[in-house]
Amino acid sequence: MNFHILTLFPDMVMDGLNTSIIGRAIANKLLTIEAVNIRDFAVNKHNRVDDYTYGGGAGMLMQAEPVYLAYKSIEEKCKKMPRVIYLSPQGKTFSQEMAEEFAKEEELIFLCGHYEGIDERVLEDIVTDYVSIGDYVLTGGELPSMVMIDAISRLIPGVLHNNVSAEFETFQDNLLEYPQYTRPEEWRGKKVPEILLSGHHANIEKWRREQSIIRTAKARPDLLEKAELTEKEKKILANHSEI
Repeated sequence: MNFHILTLFPDMVMDGLNTSIIGRAIANKLLTIEAVNIRDFAVNKHNRVDDYTYGGGAGMLMQAEPVYLAYKSIEEKCKKMPRVIYLSPQGKTFSQEMAEEFAKEEELIFLCGHYEGIDERVLEDIVTDYVSIGDYVLTGGELPSMVMIDAISRLIPGVLHNNVSAEFETFQDNLLEYPQYTRPEEWRGKKVPEILLSGHHANIEKWRREQSIIRTAKARPDLLEKAELTEKEKKILANHSEI
């Protein structure tokens, strides 16, 4: 999979993404990430890519032409028209379901705005998806792009050493992940649940599923609306709610 990031701060995104699991995946050629500097496509000798907004208002706006030329430099290398994700608080909120959808693509372009945003005309021309990572405003799209690339990369086969990790973790089946423990068996008077020491895998999986349901009911009850629960699990949830 190939990620392309259109940005004014290429070092910012590459320094962050070249480390840890994502960095290892790049080294192993499971994915590629390139940061394209929009300023390299400026159409003036001062490499300026922003200007005042028509109609007045505070702040500067990124111009259409440098963004368009930067995009075209990537598009011409792609086998088909790539999806272009514009990171904006006006977009749909990013989710695990969305990450799974994007992970099926071969090429993804992330467009990072700055200042007061980007000229609407180029957005209309090239953007396919408007995505937000939350209801708050950041100084630019670089951090959201890194968040999304991290989440999407985890779903690419081979990126995680243990591919089961991506399948059974938070938000799988619209449930939060169950509590987990490691050595020592007892820490500051708190013991690991006996069921996890039993070696009975079927019972352990049953316990973990129940704990996921209970944890979701406590912290994110909204997710349960989409969760597929058996009749027995619905009874567990009902009994827990009555406590």
